[in-house]
Amino acid sequence: MRRMLIVTAVAAAISLSLRASQAYERPWCALTDIGGGVMHENCTIPTFEMCVREVIAGNRGFCNPNPRWQGPRPGGRETAARRKRVAY
Repeated sequence: MRRMLIVTAVAAAISLSLRASQAYERPWCALTDIGGGVMHENCTIPTFEMCVREVIAGNRGFCNPNPRWQGPRPGGRETAARRKRVAY
């Protein structure tokens, strides 16, 4: 019983991970009119040019920068040339 509870808790923590929820966020949002004054927001567009194509492709709307997108973290991967040896 205890093992089942631990597995369930770990699965819930993994599925509710913030990184997983932001996996589909990109820098641009296409807001399109779906009728009746209702707008649909699609924030999975990587470039402004693709956003414009999305809006022009029969959908009436506009493009905005995504306020929730944080971009890649600075300093990502280090190359072997940049790595420094540390004496312990």
